[in-house]
Amino acid sequence: MTTTSPTTFGIIGSGWRAEFFVRLAALLPQRLTLVGAAVRREQTAQHVAANWHVPAYLSPQELFAKQRPEFVVASVSWPSTPVVTEAAVEAGIRVLAETPPAPDADGLRALWQRVGARRMVQIAEQYLLLPGHAARREIVRRGVIGRPTSVQVSSTHGYHAVSMMRGLLGAGFEPTSVSASRFSAPLLDPLTRDGWSGDETPKDAETTLATLDFGDGRSGLYDFTSNQWHNRLRARRIVIRASHGEITDDTVVRWGGPRTVLRSQLLRSQLGHDLNLDGHDTEHLSFDGEVVYRNPFLGLRLMDEEIAIASILTATADWARDEGPQPYPLAEACQDHLLALAIDRAAETGERVTTQLEPWAA
Repeated sequence: MTTTSPTTFGIIGSGWRAEFFVRLAALLPQRLTLVGAAVRREQTAQHVAANWHVPAYLSPQELFAKQRPEFVVASVSWPSTPVVTEAAVEAGIRVLAETPPAPDADGLRALWQRVGARRMVQIAEQYLLLPGHAARREIVRRGVIGRPTSVQVSSTHGYHAVSMMRGLLGAGFEPTSVSASRFSAPLLDPLTRDGWSGDETPKDAETTLATLDFGDGRSGLYDFTSNQWHNRLRARRIVIRASHGEITDDTVVRWGGPRTVLRSQLLRSQLGHDLNLDGHDTEHLSFDGEVVYRNPFLGLRLMDEEIAIASILTATADWARDEGPQPYPLAEACQDHLLALAIDRAAETGERVTTQLEPWAA
């Protein structure tokens, strides 16, 4: 960052995800200033104005005209996202849109045709910015385990999981073959976004298993069960396999030379435990005595998801002023969702689905 004044931004939408951006901007007043919001209903506008302490408008166009933010966050429904994204680009305002950028493949292509060439749209794909995943990616980047060839993800759904696979494998926009199946089995589901449900009766939960062939010997394994984000009875798992070893969650196994296989741990420095009085914070993650990730928001006591969202929000602020690179371009998110849709189609039909080169690959 080369300027000192905070970057101004607006929010389109008022839901649960939108409030993440509001809270984080309030914690980063030197970096960001929320100047207004656009919502659809007068009652919602009154609520937003009273609780977010910013002007609330009944259309994105009014927000653009009255406040002229340097960028806007589009946090609306899937069908509405391409509409408000296009409106912002037409107004000359850069966009950070929530995932996915459009509901279906035709919508992705139409959105790209309308705004892709302008390079004014980033997508809030945050998963590889979570501290643990960012640290694993850095270990891969350093070549510790050799050339990555396979990524297995069992923690999150659809485009998020695909983003992790592609990012860790270095996969681009090449045609990808997808096979998938779905299974239903009883599972206790005691937690939701709102907390403990009180329901202790197992109910059928759907699990989707898929394999993705990215070509050149690279593959992905997708394993997701309904509500796995919140259900602590299902462990989160990531495996990154490579030519000289693999990373399984926080364990790194790799070749150490003749007759030598080494095993190391990815370690988190967590403040606030026991008699540590330095605040409850993730400080850094280290591997073999070297720091592979530092929390850029030390002191704010953020959970990992908030660290990741704050990271892409501040990166977007820099990009909006041409003071930093694109944090997650529209083309990448279009490819992520295209493959997520292929997983769904393969699971529904029982047939292998192969994607083709799309316009955003150019």
